[in-house]
Amino acid sequence: MYRKGKLYFRYGTMGSAKTALLLTTAYNFDERHMDYICMKPVVDTRENANVIRSRIGIERECQWIYNNTNLYEYAAELYRRDGRLVDWFLIDEAQFLTAAQVDQLSRVVDDFGSNVICYGLRTDFKTNLFEGSRRLFEIADTIDEIKSTCNCGHKTIVNARIDASGNIVVEGQQVEIGGNDRYIAVCRKCWRNKRIEQSKRSILPLEFDEEGNAHLPDTI
Repeated sequence: MYRKGKLYFRYGTMGSAKTALLLTTAYNFDERHMDYICMKPVVDTRENANVIRSRIGIERECQWIYNNTNLYEYAAELYRRDGRLVDWFLIDEAQFLTAAQVDQLSRVVDDFGSNVICYGLRTDFKTNLFEGSRRLFEIADTIDEIKSTCNCGHKTIVNARIDASGNIVVEGQQVEIGGNDRYIAVCRKCWRNKRIEQSKRSILPLEFDEEGNAHLPDTI
């Protein structure tokens, strides 16, 4: 029987309930006795066990995806070994997939008729696309934004990295795993204004003597 699947990308900022939606979908599949597998890139090391866990406290076991995992071969091996064509693959933290792995998932859809739903971030803390997200935007059949709201009321766009003092960080490696202690989701305007405010605070005031020479004030 011909099976026609789709490759979905559902993206949002941190705290937009992406993982909760994945876990809710898995729960609904259980209720309907549907065949599915939950998977997650191993780069997210916040959990010691192979689980997908939401911030609201629900969790589910998953299969690790390593950087060298061939996801097409993984699906093909399930078919060779068990005669099983998985109906649904639910992928958490899809931004950490390689472009090659996204292409492999597209082949799983096209060759096996499986459905693949990828949940992840669009951009990093510098507002640059992740590799996996970029490729999903390029080839996914369906792209949906999971929206959330900034404190100011606008839609969140930026996954801002912060330091221990709550200041926005703009330098560093693209991948640094963390939760609310390291990241806040904000709109573009608030992200820009916060950086401008920090820049002003970092400029030390100067005083000038009678000859016009600049020096730091004695109170600093």
